[in-house]
Amino acid sequence: MSKLGDLGARLYRGEVGYDFVGKRFLWYGVSILITITAIVALAVQGLNMGIEFKGGAVFTTPKTAVSVAQATEDAEKASGHDAIVQELGTGGLRIQISGVDTAAATEVKKQLATDLKVTEADINADLVGPSWGSQIANKAWTGLGVFMVLVVIYLAIAFEWRMAVAALIALIHDLTITVGVYALVGFEVTPGTVIGLLTILGYSLYDTVVVFDGLKEGSKDITKQTRWTYSEVANRSINGTLVRSINTTVVALLPVAALLFIGGGFLDAGMLNDISLSLFVGLAAGAYSSIFIATPLVVDLKEREPAMKALKKRVLAKRSASAARGESGDEGYQSGDDQQVVAQGRPGRRR
Repeated sequence: MSKLGDLGARLYRGEVGYDFVGKRFLWYGVSILITITAIVALAVQGLNMGIEFKGGAVFTTPKTAVSVAQATEDAEKASGHDAIVQELGTGGLRIQISGVDTAAATEVKKQLATDLKVTEADINADLVGPSWGSQIANKAWTGLGVFMVLVVIYLAIAFEWRMAVAALIALIHDLTITVGVYALVGFEVTPGTVIGLLTILGYSLYDTVVVFDGLKEGSKDITKQTRWTYSEVANRSINGTLVRSINTTVVALLPVAALLFIGGGFLDAGMLNDISLSLFVGLAAGAYSSIFIATPLVVDLKEREPAMKALKKRVLAKRSASAARGESGDEGYQSGDDQQVVAQGRPGRRR
């Protein structure tokens, strides 16, 4: 068995483990810092909205010897607006100019034909109105809202309302970070970006539900025993699915990284950046939130219950009594909150 596989088996059996829940306030602090950075970036720099949202014109030219840099300069001079130029596989150019209306697009097309030394009739011009982009944005917000509501309802029924609230906060956390990164790097926001944002919600929710499922099974009839507190069971659930979460995240990130860094970077296929950056950042943030945010939040909410408080007192009282008698028991590593110990014996069977 590989070292990673052996570690996964030992984590699952509870033989080793990291105290994620006990150090949750550290993770909360990191997340708050990242979230504040993202919000500041959005407030200061804003998002670079694509032509689909702002309106404008897209000109596609036949093969030309003019470089991308020169074409960008010519397009901006002809239109008076910023232009984005991409070289196509045919040797032609795709010139995107925001804020150009129908009347201005005709004049820009004529000037581009002259500057790029191509026939005006061979330049294809597509106009995009801002109203279309507004419709797309509204539909995206509607879809996001419906998704969030359905997620909360499902998790509240399948698990409990505390897990639904924690999962919702984790999803908002992931979206905020991803959008903030877009503001920081200045990548263009297009319908592809929206698709990527909606896609990462599913990945993030999957990892969270896997941990929640283990927590639900491990905490069944928890008040009938005096071996573990709720936070310890939650921590064991995270450790039991840790390697699985890492493996699935890495496997998902590898092809996305290829799109982002190889396709969008080395090959200069800029359109790949629309969806690949949102997927890359969102997948990483989703894996982080499922481990460091969602489950610790459930613990904070759950341990406010009188039954969980009473259980914690019974568990700590039993351990104190055992320690006074000089009995080591079968407990192992300490929890950061109450310096309590977590059993290293075999946990309850998971699905």
